[in-house]
Amino acid sequence: MESMSYAYGTNHFLRDPDLATILDRMWPDLARHRALLASFGDAAGSTLYEAAYHVDHEARPVLVAHTLDGQRIDRVRLAPAERQALHDTAFIMEAPYNELGWMGHYALLYLLADPGLACILTITNQTAYALKKYGAGIPGADDIFRQLTQGRAWGATWMTESQGGSDLGANRTIAVFDGAVWRLTGDKYFASGAGLADYAIVTARPAEAVAGPKGLGLFLLPRLRRDGGLNFHVRRLKDKSATRAVPSGEVELAGSEAYLIGQPSEGIYYTLENLNVSRLANAAAAMGIAAKARLEVWGRVRARKSFGQALIEHPLIRRDLTDIAVRMAGGTALAFASAAQFNRVYQERPPYSPDYHEARFMTHLAKSRTAEHSAEITRMAMELFGGLGFLDEYAVSRWHREALITPIWEGPSNIQALDFLETVRKGAHRPFLAAMESLLRLSGSFAARHTWDTMRATAEHLESASGREAQWMAKKALTTLADGAQVALLYDLAEGGSERFQKLAELYHARFLAHQEYPAWVDGDASLWGEREADS
Repeated sequence: MESMSYAYGTNHFLRDPDLATILDRMWPDLARHRALLASFGDAAGSTLYEAAYHVDHEARPVLVAHTLDGQRIDRVRLAPAERQALHDTAFIMEAPYNELGWMGHYALLYLLADPGLACILTITNQTAYALKKYGAGIPGADDIFRQLTQGRAWGATWMTESQGGSDLGANRTIAVFDGAVWRLTGDKYFASGAGLADYAIVTARPAEAVAGPKGLGLFLLPRLRRDGGLNFHVRRLKDKSATRAVPSGEVELAGSEAYLIGQPSEGIYYTLENLNVSRLANAAAAMGIAAKARLEVWGRVRARKSFGQALIEHPLIRRDLTDIAVRMAGGTALAFASAAQFNRVYQERPPYSPDYHEARFMTHLAKSRTAEHSAEITRMAMELFGGLGFLDEYAVSRWHREALITPIWEGPSNIQALDFLETVRKGAHRPFLAAMESLLRLSGSFAARHTWDTMRATAEHLESASGREAQWMAKKALTTLADGAQVALLYDLAEGGSERFQKLAELYHARFLAHQEYPAWVDGDASLWGEREADS
């Protein structure tokens, strides 16, 4: 593995210049769990790094349709390396419900950062979350929850149907109550965890429910019927360009037994809650993927020479390293600030408070913008490797392939913009803006004042728009407010006396809000990159 990766064999927590500082600011319990994160950072750079590479290149999950006796089972066969990796990371699913909490959960996903493995953990945790919060009355719910959070069973979230995609209101799966259980009939087109899941949470429309998303209920779907027979069929697995560790397929439901979660009229709210959980996982993993690509780059620019000197000595290379550093710091701060806000409100039930809607608002900012950062950072990483970066045998190319799912999963940027617009209509941007103004006023710099003026004008313009005009503006407004938040959060991190974070805040402002090129003085300031020496 050493011949294919500069990041392999290093501790991905100890070498990260930003993660501990950001967590320390946003997670009061970091000190108690720093040793665990360091230990996991070692695994993330060794056994887990190698296992994920092996699964991606040589050992994808395989769908087994029948037993030797011809019994239909529709079960996936995992490589031993993947089974071991899932065993070693299963504790991440239990973290939200013990002293590690949501912040520890997302920090561990950041360090793991293989989106295939992380997807399995996330969709299992989402299933557990729905049961923990709304599963009262479902037979054996407490035991199923324990199985899921301890890695003795796997979960899944099956919402997407071919005719609607992200438009959940177009779902056609029907639910009919037979007096004992609900029976679901329909297809789920992009079902991650297909063939692996023992339990899935599934959207379906009760027969008498209204059309659109508000008519959807949320159901627990076991793999096996009460009589022990197979409860649904897996039509096939998808052939994906990345995220190969998670088997994604098509699932057929034909009178499949299921149990209603909570109230049928609130199913869409439970579904959106679960999307908050996974969108934050997406944001953390997106930046974690980018962090692994950055580690590869740090090794490459020191080892490779061109035109008589190491790559790291060339001004344009140093400019790219600066861009990576600015995006990494801003995106990571936004991801964990959003996770911290969710951590404050996740126990709420509908109808939700203004704090909850603010958490939703921030989740959309984080999910959308971190995905863009990740795709660009990993693209730059491939380019900085030159032709080797395009060869699939080396680790860096995989990180770009993996990053490209993060803008798509859990709703692409257009969906994030529309959902963001809904939270604006609820006024969720107002407390967010007040918090950002407070952080920016502490700095008092020109960049901070311009950032605040830009954020305020963007919000006012969006508020005054209506209908199609507001939708047209929504994605740009989301990006602008997300960028402003990153400047504010970087300034906040600088309050502890960090000159580096102050510079990163000003550079983020220059690049993404003032739309200027990085100033030439950064050429001589290698401290901006935050590079830490590899472990001995």
